[in-house]
Amino acid sequence: MDNLKRVIVDFKKLTPEVLKLLVEKYPDGYDDLNVISFYNAKGERIEAVEVLTEDTKYLVKISEKLEVTMANYDEDDYEDFDDDDPNAIPDIPIDDVED
Repeated sequence: MDNLKRVIVDFKKLTPEVLKLLVEKYPDGYDDLNVISFYNAKGERIEAVEVLTEDTKYLVKISEKLEVTMANYDEDDYEDFDDDDPNAIPDIPIDDVED
């Protein structure tokens, strides 16, 4: 059994570090084989992709905004931000996308 901390995180709460790891792990995007489905405490079905750091297993909730952010990722856009700052990921406007 591992001692990793498990964290479910929404796109809006991603840090630049976790976004970078996602892009590195899924350079061509993720597909159905990478998606983990589960139910939260409210009984809502959640779909997420997994990314690991040294001490944490992140389950990043899937959304169209996540896909667009990963597709448009450029490490230079985040070089001036603190890796632990969830506000460092800019909000990407997408017309007609529901959260």
